[in-house]
Amino acid sequence: MATNITIIKQLAGHKAGTRKLPGWLWFIALWCFGVASAMSLGFAFKLLMNATLFAVK
Repeated sequence: MATNITIIKQLAGHKAGTRKLPGWLWFIALWCFGVASAMSLGFAFKLLMNATLFAVK
């Protein structure tokens, strides 16, 4: 019993309007996202600390 397997490779940019981003652009985008996430988490932590711990006297 023989089985035929067909492998189809899509060409880059085959669909209209889709492009593959280069690796260095992904690195910069993810780095900026990580920095923004860390800063927003720190700001939220600061707000919670001010609202809870330091408010008790």
